[in-house]
Amino acid sequence: MTQEDLFKNLIAHTKEYGFIFPSSEIYDGLGAVYDYGQLGSELKNNIKRYWWEAMVRLNENIVGIDSAIFMHPKIWEASGHVGAFNDPLIDNKDSKKRYRADVLLEDYIAKLEEKIHKEVEKGKKKFGDGFNREQFLATNPNVLRNAAKIQSVKERMTAALKANDLAALKQLILDCEITCPVSGSRNWTDVRQFNLMFSTQLGNISDESGIIYLRPETAQGIFVNFLNVQKTGRMKIPFGIAQIGKAFRNEIVARQFIFRMREFEQMEMQFFVRPGEELDWFKKWKEIRLKWHEALGLGKEKYRYHDHEKLAHYANAATDIEFEFPFGFKELEGIHSRTDFDLKRHQEYSGRKIQYFDPETNESYIPYVIETSIGLDRTVLAVLSGAYREEKLDNGEERTVLKIHPALAPVKLAVLPLVKKDGLPQMAREILETLKYDFNCQYDEKDSIGKRYRRQDAIGTPLCITIDHQSLEDGCVTLRDRDSMLQERVPVGELPQMVESRVSMKNLLKQVK
Repeated sequence: MTQEDLFKNLIAHTKEYGFIFPSSEIYDGLGAVYDYGQLGSELKNNIKRYWWEAMVRLNENIVGIDSAIFMHPKIWEASGHVGAFNDPLIDNKDSKKRYRADVLLEDYIAKLEEKIHKEVEKGKKKFGDGFNREQFLATNPNVLRNAAKIQSVKERMTAALKANDLAALKQLILDCEITCPVSGSRNWTDVRQFNLMFSTQLGNISDESGIIYLRPETAQGIFVNFLNVQKTGRMKIPFGIAQIGKAFRNEIVARQFIFRMREFEQMEMQFFVRPGEELDWFKKWKEIRLKWHEALGLGKEKYRYHDHEKLAHYANAATDIEFEFPFGFKELEGIHSRTDFDLKRHQEYSGRKIQYFDPETNESYIPYVIETSIGLDRTVLAVLSGAYREEKLDNGEERTVLKIHPALAPVKLAVLPLVKKDGLPQMAREILETLKYDFNCQYDEKDSIGKRYRRQDAIGTPLCITIDHQSLEDGCVTLRDRDSMLQERVPVGELPQMVESRVSMKNLLKQVK
């Protein structure tokens, strides 16, 4: 099965089991907008909790806020979004469709990477146990040819983006012979810039003075509250301010399911430090954030750093943590050293002094900032794609299972009476009543026990409790593990402690501290 087919199966699975739905589907949907269903909402909330507690609860010098989506329009002038928050766009003259030039090139690179992946799979089949991946990648002519193409395209694209050379971007698209996915032609317009912010009107004012923007990021809400938080919290440098919130971008090419959407959620933390110490803190936060991701158990090989060759106007260092999605390695989280750009600009545009008096050095200064910014929706997609399995069992049966970390699983355990009679449902309900105050549980008595196990596997439930006739006699139940499918007899009185030990968020948080 190709990665593309696997991704299609995953998307269908998320809809079938109540994780993610196309928004406004009964009206034929709304492009690049999605709704989270009953299980998707639980998963999303669990990821939020994991991030928030790892950031705020485990760090005495980091606090959280919740700033408004609507903010004064001058904030976006100060931040540079009004003048420079653009994407390079190109139109196909035949299909009349519009695309991001850099995304077309990224897709071209992804196709080359898929060719390399196919060559590796062929090598595995040909050489079997004697296959040496590193040697194969270093010697296979087809792999080397495609790798050279990838390197060349990346270098040219980076140089063009860094110089804002739109003509060079178009020429690269032509040289790569990239065609429109709709028309199949290479009849392209010139590349031009397009601002990504959504604008709306404040109150009943209809002229330009009433225009405000839906925030394209959550960071600015932190920066404009720097003094409020620092003074009321008596915060001392270094300290951080964290926030989870919605952001909006008028993405022209919004696709790859929930990877790139027009309405999305960010989890950001701005860490304020002394000037001159920012690069040391930048290095520390790179390590801390990667550790947070790796604790989810999706595989360390699924993550990698990608250092920015083209730095944003506000940064002196930037790295992405990339995750291997079914469509290739893509950005999951950004760690940026933003210097003092943001606070300095807000001081300039607002006319208010935004500085910190350092009692240790006896001086006032504008702090430098280390930013960690992670897409919540992308993290949901990473968890789902990393956990999705289509397995063939030893007995010949097949199952689809989501091996989500137990602490993040939407449903922690299912309570299943073996049959719908003989007092088993009553005992099962009593157990459910005891456990539901501590864990998100499901009760299911329909179909055979095997089918019920498969349903729970499909939604990622880590534990199933089965009540049988013997349970009425000895007060023990069968506890089944999702991943190993092993079963053990457990006294009912020990269930709360056993379940807690396996699904607790505490276990996850201890790995990142």
